[in-house]
Amino acid sequence: MLSDLHTTRQRLRTGQTQATSEIERAIQAAQSPACQHAFVQTTFDEARAIANTPGIQTKPLAGLAVSIKDLFDVAGQTTCAGSVVLKDHPPAEQDSPAVARLRRAGAAFMGRTHMVEFAFSGVGTNPHFGTPVNPCSTDVPRIPGGSSSGAGVSVATGAAFIGLGSDTGGSIRIPAALNGIVGFKSTARLVPTQGALPLSTTLDTVCAMTRSVRDAMLAHELLAQRKVTRSSAPLAAYRLAVARTLMQDELDDTVSRAWQRTLATLRRAGARIEEIALTEIGQLQSIQAAGSLAAAESYVWHRQLLERNAAAYDPRVASRIQRGASMSAYDYITLLRERQRWISQMASALQGFDAVLSPTVPIVAPPIAELAPGLARDAAFLRVNALLLRNPSVVNMLDGCALSLPCQSADELPVGLMVWAGALRDDTVLNIALQIERILQK
Repeated sequence: MLSDLHTTRQRLRTGQTQATSEIERAIQAAQSPACQHAFVQTTFDEARAIANTPGIQTKPLAGLAVSIKDLFDVAGQTTCAGSVVLKDHPPAEQDSPAVARLRRAGAAFMGRTHMVEFAFSGVGTNPHFGTPVNPCSTDVPRIPGGSSSGAGVSVATGAAFIGLGSDTGGSIRIPAALNGIVGFKSTARLVPTQGALPLSTTLDTVCAMTRSVRDAMLAHELLAQRKVTRSSAPLAAYRLAVARTLMQDELDDTVSRAWQRTLATLRRAGARIEEIALTEIGQLQSIQAAGSLAAAESYVWHRQLLERNAAAYDPRVASRIQRGASMSAYDYITLLRERQRWISQMASALQGFDAVLSPTVPIVAPPIAELAPGLARDAAFLRVNALLLRNPSVVNMLDGCALSLPCQSADELPVGLMVWAGALRDDTVLNIALQIERILQK
């Protein structure tokens, strides 16, 4: 098992390792077959220089490896967002706030990671640059999940301790679940989105994947520039809900087995878990019947680019963006109003609960060959994409926060357990997830 950032920092402090040695290990992982296509641009020499900076070990990230999704501005680099459409755009003049905060904390940036074009899919495929293979695949090449696909693979293979990414409908939690790592989606307003190419200005969240919950806490503290209030309360001190509506539908055998086993394990450890209907989730389909926030808001950004260069887009991405063209101002304003009404209803339904537990996604990672770019596989792609986004996107619409952590056994493909709650309940979600992780790792 790969060491997490906290363990490695402790080894640095006690002289058991050096930042330069850790960077060489990360570079070796990044250059391995397991990490093929995970990076679209590497900056190994820069990472080596940071790791070799005097006193770097005193900083929070101690010169350790961090990857950056190809969505974020980095000074001197062109932000392409997984597309060829933007390849001739000028380099960014300055770091995005998220990148700048990690840089100040002592991050050694390994490079820009692969992503779904313009972040508009949960599957992780990209026809322009090749798709990174899920490193947990043992039989056939499987999808990494998206849209932060390369970020997930970089963390899972040891090429990065933190994979900076974004989450608009699950783009952090989906690859975390499918790659067997941790992904935390904070409340959107807590981290600035400036300098990150937008998908939905309403839903976009800047966040990260890590190898442990305690690392997720640290990454969030750095990105949000706030301290997480730690709690020593046991899991039994929290009241947890399990939603029957939608969240448990269409689970495949592996996810169903891991999900039921995990609930049983947590209950034996004293967790107070109550199944509730939470039928309010079922309203989302009708609320978004005229179109989604992502479609409307991405179309505003992409309209002129599509008019000039639609043929250069991934057709699966272009078609989803173009759905926003048919939405009227009435549709969009009604959607915003209905979302606020729904958030209030959800808050009432979850009154008295500290968090909700759900499978992060209902399926394990499917083979890439079944979903690779190509008209003949579009129907399968759309079905799988909808399944992967279904559970995580509920939290984005809620303006909430959520963490996905692994809950599979050693002989199973990765399965994610999602701990989630409404807006600004981040510290509670993180503390609950930390307790759950400790129980599941016993």
